[in-house]
Amino acid sequence: MAGPGDGGRVALVEDHQLFAESLELALSLRGHDVVRVLPQEVTYLGTLLERLKKVSPQLVLLDLDLAGLGDSTALIGPLSAAGIHVVVVTGSADEARWGRCLAAGARTVLPKSSSLAEIMGVVRRVLTGFPVMTKETREALVARWSDRAADEGDTLDRLEKLTPRERVVLGHLMAGRAVAEIAAVEMLSPATVRTQVKSVLAKLEVSSQLAAVGAAHRVGWGAGETDQRKGA
Repeated sequence: MAGPGDGGRVALVEDHQLFAESLELALSLRGHDVVRVLPQEVTYLGTLLERLKKVSPQLVLLDLDLAGLGDSTALIGPLSAAGIHVVVVTGSADEARWGRCLAAGARTVLPKSSSLAEIMGVVRRVLTGFPVMTKETREALVARWSDRAADEGDTLDRLEKLTPRERVVLGHLMAGRAVAEIAAVEMLSPATVRTQVKSVLAKLEVSSQLAAVGAAHRVGWGAGETDQRKGA
């Protein structure tokens, strides 16, 4: 039975079927008009955004990682601008990502380990105009994202300093190849490759190949085709 203050249209974007069904049932029992918008039925986030706008929800419960579509953060800003509340429900424990969602306009971020009662409580508070996160918590999480974004910007700047040959070498390292393998593929001496690897580490300001690969992965950097044979 719906209680006082319940109700309102809620759109549910969640690609884990059992979790989605549990949320849908809990929301329906509290008097909400629930619309399931299935991410697996679309190819692009833009299409998903249009479907969400079409059903005109008051609130969207949004999974942060959608199979086939990837990170859904790009949906938060347009939905918020359209006057739709967004509550992110995610399996990610990365607080910098949470801060990114909040900076984009999400009302709050909830871990999927939250109980259904906790999630329903947040939905009710959002729809009835009550705060769901303290200013201090929000600011701390957004600051985590800002710090990471600045760090990633620095990493991208350092990656831009790599020569075409060093980019190829880093691409090989990201593919898990050792110096001897890179030398064989690139038809270079191992000593030459080791020199190029040292240059990559110096320009990225890291002390190991593992750290270089990790930095490149964190910013989503791609070396392009490693069959390019440009000189340094």
